[in-house]
Amino acid sequence: MALEIKAIPTLTGKEAERFMKEADKAYLNNRKTDFSSQVKVARAILKKANML
Repeated sequence: MALEIKAIPTLTGKEAERFMKEADKAYLNNRKTDFSSQVKVARAILKKANML
């Protein structure tokens, strides 16, 4: 049995403009997440388990 191909919804007008504005703002956000403390904990666990 064949499945029907559904159309992909497309944003137009004000919705498309708002989406592009929010996408650009998120892309330009330069905040980086610091995982250094989690890496230290993971290394300690691996070292204790003799896997490092």
